[in-house]
Amino acid sequence: MPSSIAIHAAIFTAGAVVGGGIAAAVANRKGRPIQPLSVQTTDKGNQAVALTAPAGLPVLKYGNPGPIADPLVRKAYVAAYDRRLRHPAWTAEHLSLASLGKSALSNSLDPSESGDRTKSSFSEDLSIPAAFRARLQDYFRSGYDRGHMVPAADAKSSQEAMNETFLLSNIAPQVGDGFNRHYWAYLEDWCRRLTGTFQDVYVFTIPLYLPKLGPDGKWRVIHEVIGNPPNVAVPTHFAKVVLATRPSTPSTPHLSEVSTGAFVLPNSSIPDEAPLESFVTPVEAVERAAGLTLFSDEIKEAAKHICKTTKCQVIVRRFDDARKNGRQVKAITAPK
Repeated sequence: MPSSIAIHAAIFTAGAVVGGGIAAAVANRKGRPIQPLSVQTTDKGNQAVALTAPAGLPVLKYGNPGPIADPLVRKAYVAAYDRRLRHPAWTAEHLSLASLGKSALSNSLDPSESGDRTKSSFSEDLSIPAAFRARLQDYFRSGYDRGHMVPAADAKSSQEAMNETFLLSNIAPQVGDGFNRHYWAYLEDWCRRLTGTFQDVYVFTIPLYLPKLGPDGKWRVIHEVIGNPPNVAVPTHFAKVVLATRPSTPSTPHLSEVSTGAFVLPNSSIPDEAPLESFVTPVEAVERAAGLTLFSDEIKEAAKHICKTTKCQVIVRRFDDARKNGRQVKAITAPK
């Protein structure tokens, strides 16, 4: 059993990591906000730029070039948007039976108030500056699906929450057949089913650009860019990182058993029979590749691997086929 190094605060820790990332996105490395340039009007009515350098940073008196990760706080998730790649740098969500409308202790979601996927449509995120915004036309005839980083099925609490998952700031180009419509959907379903085994489930989704060894023995990162002109980068891989908690014992509900796990999948067609455990990757490897810190060292040391505390196995369900044929997809049980 993990020691009590504030394991009962695991939920707070996961949230604090996300919140810290957002705070870092809008402040400089020393925590001092960079003041923007101000435009002033002279006595003669001409506009002039007031060059006021941030304290101790005179080189930035004309402006701070960034990079800036736009913080996005939505109804069902939190994310940071990468302006250079024009897709999320990461997304984070908290899943529970209650959030999915499946809790026996709370009322199920009212169908009249819950989100309906058929009423949502993909749209550009107008909160992102136009110069750095992913556009609908970027995906047109690109050969890639508009892949949700936070699935629409995780945001059924309201139509607004559902609609926010269709903003292009929550989307990245994904291979359709064999990935977005199939194995990736199976993994998203597995994450939701974890709520039947764990009290709280935190899911981080991270687009990755991983190097590949060439025939000359050198490593290179090679990826496609879609749009005309080229605008949106196509990740080589995607990571799902989960942190799940449940009471360590019935008599100590305030102390949580913590499980973590990371899965890195190539952005390509994956056979249905591929075992989920074949994609297991150390959390630290994902953090290094993405330049992120997901969990504290204390959490990493105390946590069990999620494949040791539950079954890491996807269930093959052809969601897209069922949707095309108008069939209702039946609910299935949580991983044991």
